[in-house]
Amino acid sequence: MKVLIAYASTEGQTRKIAQRLADHIVDGGRSVELVELANATRMDLQRFDGVILAASVHVGHYQRALTNFAAERSKDLQAKPTLFLSVSLAAAGHDAEDWKGLDKIKEEFIEATGWTPSRVEQVAGAYVPSEYDIFRRFIMRRILAARNPEADLDADKEYTDWNLLFRTTDDWLAGINGTD
Repeated sequence: MKVLIAYASTEGQTRKIAQRLADHIVDGGRSVELVELANATRMDLQRFDGVILAASVHVGHYQRALTNFAAERSKDLQAKPTLFLSVSLAAAGHDAEDWKGLDKIKEEFIEATGWTPSRVEQVAGAYVPSEYDIFRRFIMRRILAARNPEADLDADKEYTDWNLLFRTTDDWLAGINGTD
């Protein structure tokens, strides 16, 4: 079985998720091709048994590379088992309004691109003030402080639940052609 993992990353956590997921899938005996979405526009998706796309939410939208790829390749994607990993800090929390917002972003994306993923998973991202420019650091500190007044606003913190992500992916893989 061969799987494509294509991703768009702004601050690096989605890239890290894609890379670790590729390693996990290869360790399970499958073949993986890992590529940034910006470099995937001409790929022949027929070569793959399944496609995983990963991108992060920033200011209520996914990266343009994901939106363009999904819109341009929606017919090819619809013909394959797909797993869409939507990465955000909001997915780390339990706030009902945040989750409604994530659902709305996902639905707007589906409507705009014409691609409905076989499966969508909301994946918690990371808070990395050491990597932010001054503007982003200011905004992210305010968001985190409002959600978690006890958080250390100067410390990097990864919220991704790796074990859950690997189990979810293994479950998705097992469903492809009813095999594995």
